[in-house]
Amino acid sequence: MMIGNKYWAKRGMSLDSALLEGNQISKKCGEKKGDKENGKNEVSRATLTFALKNEVGGLVKALQIFQEKHISLVHIESRRSKRRDSEVEIFVDCSSTKEDFNELIQLLKAQANIVSLNLLTSNWMEEEELSGVLWFPKKISELDKSSQRVLMYGSDLDADHPGFKDNIYRRRRKYFVDVAMNYKIGQPIPRVEYTEEEIRTWGMVFRELTKLYPTHACREYLKNFPLLTKHCGYRADNIPQLEDVSV
Repeated sequence: MMIGNKYWAKRGMSLDSALLEGNQISKKCGEKKGDKENGKNEVSRATLTFALKNEVGGLVKALQIFQEKHISLVHIESRRSKRRDSEVEIFVDCSSTKEDFNELIQLLKAQANIVSLNLLTSNWMEEEELSGVLWFPKKISELDKSSQRVLMYGSDLDADHPGFKDNIYRRRRKYFVDVAMNYKIGQPIPRVEYTEEEIRTWGMVFRELTKLYPTHACREYLKNFPLLTKHCGYRADNIPQLEDVSV
């Protein structure tokens, strides 16, 4: 049964915007309601998108789990999956306690692929994460934690890396990693000190590409390139600084 997409359209959303590669699940936390001690009896709103095989009775079986866990459905709609022709994707807006919702997710995983999950009015997951739910920054200051979660070699390279035996390259790589790792949201973007060799290399590339822009660059780039050279330090003898480009 296909129900349409008016619900998301009214909110400027689409199911495609909710799909996260690799079945990653986004989450948001809001204000707390109900039992403030452990949150088990706290009733909260959440949206859930899951994918089912497009077969008779599939949706009924899934909805029976909602009924068994006493989870109230506020809204439900479906659409044919754009990822797999054999699947249909179900969007559910529901209200539930934390305990029941956690159990629902575990039971639902047995017969469906969880595509996305979004907590609308709860802080259920401020300190703990559901099994399989990846951490995601909830406020801008938490972006600082992202640098610690991104895989960076720094000065440690695999033996088969082209720069493994290049000590100069390793020192420069470590320098750039340290600059990035020490930056905190709200601070001015650090100005990188480039070497003369790096500037010469940049200059060679800059001059060659500049010759090709008139015939190969898009109209938007040609329109904005003069502004970059005038205001952002784009020239052959200077590597632009991110702070200057971002102003």
